Amino acid sequence: MPLQASDLAELDAPEKEFLWTLNFGPQHPATHTTLRLVLTLDGERVVKAVPHIGYLHSGFEKLGEHLDFNQYVTIVDRMNYISPLANEIAWHHAVEKLLGIEITPRCKYVRTICAELMRLHDHLLNVGTCALDLGAFTAFLYAFYQREKIYDIVEYASGQRFHTSYTRVGGVLFDVNQAWVDKIREFCRGFRPVHEEIHRLLTRNRIFIDRVQGVGYLSREDAINLGVTGPLARASGVVRDLRKDEPYLAYPDLEFKVVASKGGDCYARYLVRMQEMLESLHMLEQLIDNIPAGPINVDPDTKVVIPAKPAVYRSIEGLIQHFEVIMPNRQAGSPQEEVYAATESPNGELGFYIVGDGSWKAYRARCRPPSFVHFAVFPHIIPNHQLSDVVAVLGSLNIIAAELDR
Repeated sequence: MPLQASDLAELDAPEKEFLWTLNFGPQHPATHTTLRLVLTLDGERVVKAVPHIGYLHSGFEKLGEHLDFNQYVTIVDRMNYISPLANEIAWHHAVEKLLGIEITPRCKYVRTICAELMRLHDHLLNVGTCALDLGAFTAFLYAFYQREKIYDIVEYASGQRFHTSYTRVGGVLFDVNQAWVDKIREFCRGFRPVHEEIHRLLTRNRIFIDRVQGVGYLSREDAINLGVTGPLARASGVVRDLRKDEPYLAYPDLEFKVVASKGGDCYARYLVRMQEMLESLHMLEQLIDNIPAGPINVDPDTKVVIPAKPAVYRSIEGLIQHFEVIMPNRQAGSPQEEVYAATESPNGELGFYIVGDGSWKAYRARCRPPSFVHFAVFPHIIPNHQLSDVVAVLGSLNIIAAELDR
């Protein structure tokens, strides 16, 4: 229904007699998730946008106080469900910092491989669905076929395609073998031609460029002041990447470039993600050729590693080790300290703040998700755009609602 301009004195268009309120979501195909925008329109021009969250609230952070450090991995899986393994790596990266555990070189490489596969997975979905929302259906098919191949690789390692629950304190669920490495090598060989095809379909496409170039501009200063990270920040000229600035896992051993742009618009974000996919591919090629030998998990004597199921079923030593790790009265304790640790997830800085109280659970588990910060940026960059630009800007931000509502 139309609203009188006098009822919206805070808006910058009081000279108009009528302004309209439009609900964009929570059920709209272009939101890709359950979120809502209340748009105030002057004709086709967006005057104001108010984001509404809470439609997917599941108490994720509160569950961190009731599940132990290994059990909680099933919950972080479901925050950014587009790249769940990246969430697991970030969670156990923080837990291991709290416990003072140094994982093995082999585990570092395997986790780094998984992190870069998730980056490809996330960027492919973003590029494919953004193109689909703007009418470019073919690029969407190319992107999603490559995602299916990544699903196959992840399933081979963990036994699950989507919510893998693969990482553990001090290691991972299963070790990998040469067949897994060969599957990644085959994927890398086939990915470049597909990436080039997506590039030919979109990067110089006149219709696509008209829809995204100059739209949703975010300056470097605003990106810094608003706490933007990841591809969004780098597309606005903020050259920051935790893989370089605060190296972790196997990233110190790798050669790669931090991709950045000064464009600051939706087109620049698309280009940054496209180039980051090539950098991830370059890292994967380095990683699979240099995976160290040795154990995948830390020493079982630390009493933090869950033994493999065959060992539990077939040996008394494995059964005792499982008992020591799982039973609450036998579990190792955590320091009564607080830590914050972050990784460079596909969307930006994904951090976990953990307070230890001496038990094998977190007294408090707090998540710093990139989507929560980036969704708050939307009202700053959408005013004075057309209604049709909302889809392009929202897609370029890559908002995941489960990260918003935690």
